[in-house]
Amino acid sequence: MNNFSFRNPTKIHFGKGQIAKIKEEIPADARVLITYGGGSIKKNGVLAQVHAALENITFFEFGGIEPNPHFETLMNAVALVKQEKITYLLAVGGGSVVDGTKFIAGAALYDGDPLEMVYTRAAKVKAALPLGCILTLPATGSEMNGNAVVTRWETKDKMGMFSELMRPTFSILDPETTYSLPARQVGNGVVDAMVHILEQYMTYPVNGKVQDYYAESLLKILMEDGPQALTDPMNYDVRANIMWAATQALNGTLSLGMPGD
Repeated sequence: MNNFSFRNPTKIHFGKGQIAKIKEEIPADARVLITYGGGSIKKNGVLAQVHAALENITFFEFGGIEPNPHFETLMNAVALVKQEKITYLLAVGGGSVVDGTKFIAGAALYDGDPLEMVYTRAAKVKAALPLGCILTLPATGSEMNGNAVVTRWETKDKMGMFSELMRPTFSILDPETTYSLPARQVGNGVVDAMVHILEQYMTYPVNGKVQDYYAESLLKILMEDGPQALTDPMNYDVRANIMWAATQALNGTLSLGMPGD
C-alpha cells in the first residue's frame, strides 16, 4: 500500500428528520442562499422542512440548476450572492446541485474571471463561502468531497474541478427524501456509485486489502439493495444503505494508498 495522508472534515447528519439539524450548523446571523434544481423539493416537502429549519434566519432561493450544471446559470447565482451579500450557501438536491453550489462558493470570492476556476481545475481558488448540503439523490458522492463538474454550455465543455475550500462543511442525508425519486433516477444513481467504486478498484494491486475489500462490500450492498429500491421504494433500510454506500464510494476512503485513474 502506498503512503497517504487523509482528512475529511465534512460532518454528516444521517437519518430521518435530520434536516432540522440545519439550525445547529448555520450561524443565526447568516444570510443564506438555498440552491436547487428543477423544483421537485417543493412537491415532496423537502423545501418546506428547510424553511422550517431556517426559521429566524434570513434566506433567499435560487432554482433551476441543471444536470451537469451550466457555468452560465451558476454565474447568475453568483450575481445574486453578491447583490444580497450572502454569507452561507445551502445546496438542496442531487450531485449536480451540490457541484454547482461548490462552484458558486468559490466564484463568489474569486479575484478574477471565474472561468479560470473551471479551466485550471480550481487550482487558483484561495477562498470560498461556506456551504452545506441536503442530499436528495444518492449517486455522485459530492456531499462529502471537494469535487465538482461544471459545463460551459456555450462551448459544451464539461470540466472537473477540485478544491478543499469547496468541500461542504456539513451534509444531511435523510433516506426519506429519496422516496419520491423516479425509478430511472434511482437506478442511474446506483450505477453511478458503482462506477465510482470500480474506477478506484480496477487498478493494479498494491496490497491495499482494506480498500479492496471495502470496495467489494460497497459493490455487494449496491447490487443487493439497488434492485430492491425499485421493487420496494418505501423501504427505509434499503434506501439508507444505498445512500450511505453512494457517499462512501467517493469520499476519498477507497483511494487511500491506491493507484489512481
